[in-house]
Amino acid sequence: MKAAVVTTFDSVPRYQDFPTPVAAGEHELPVEVVAAGLHPRVRSQANGSHYTSTGELPLVPGVDGVGCGPDGQLRYFLLPETAVGSMAETTVIDTRRSVVLPEGADPVAVAAGMNPAMSSWVALRRRIEFQAGQDVLILGATGSSGRMAVRIAKLCGANRVVAAGRDPRALAELPALGATETVQLGTEQTAEQLAKAASDADVVIDYVWGQPAVDALVALVTRREDPCKPLTWIEIGSMAGPTAAIPSAALRAVRLQFVGSGQGSIGPREYLAELPALAKELTSGGLPVEARTVPLAKVEQAWAEQSSQRIVFVP
Repeated sequence: MKAAVVTTFDSVPRYQDFPTPVAAGEHELPVEVVAAGLHPRVRSQANGSHYTSTGELPLVPGVDGVGCGPDGQLRYFLLPETAVGSMAETTVIDTRRSVVLPEGADPVAVAAGMNPAMSSWVALRRRIEFQAGQDVLILGATGSSGRMAVRIAKLCGANRVVAAGRDPRALAELPALGATETVQLGTEQTAEQLAKAASDADVVIDYVWGQPAVDALVALVTRREDPCKPLTWIEIGSMAGPTAAIPSAALRAVRLQFVGSGQGSIGPREYLAELPALAKELTSGGLPVEARTVPLAKVEQAWAEQSSQRIVFVP
């Protein structure tokens, strides 16, 4: 079969031949891949930097997708850690890690949206006890996952959603998605604006980490009206850096709880339990997603592109 193949972690995947996988287990099913999204998680898988990487090569990247089985049904699937990912003509899925899509579902929209939506959806529904009416600050709201988080926070019943990101043009679009206020990160006014807009937030969804997260935390802590009001900080991504030097005083000054959300902190069963409801929102239009399809044969060219639209590879 043809697939996007990683043979070395310091170069992009190439479109070439790869052995066709064969189903062996009781719950395994071969599927023809219809659509597979190029997510940041996939990029880190392909360059060996993700914390789950085993260093095994060669590998076909891709952690999820939409495939068609022998029965003709379209399924959204999550793959386990495997060297045969979804960016191929064929892959083998575990039916227990999949959900049959309703008739008429757009496989490209599902492949594009499930991964970026899953991060905040599962974080708010499984990682913490989020309550309707709470206020949310989203750091990194101008990326695909952050934009989804704005919508998902509102779907979960958030009262105020403060969206913070670097791209001013992308920020300007977020009120239409449900953001009540926006703050541009990386300016001289950022700390003051964050303190004014979100000092009394209940939950922070953090896709950036690094120094911007430290600066935001200090801004919130120093201006919090009631230090005993719980503040839950959900760390999901690390676009600004893998480490953050949190001042010890911040941990003592307010009732602060740090929670990580990702593979390991959330189990496969918890992820799978959320698939049907999230797939329903994506297929019904409740969570619109911007996607651009690219033939898998052009994987090398597409890999280097930077776009606000989620790239989805198709046969």
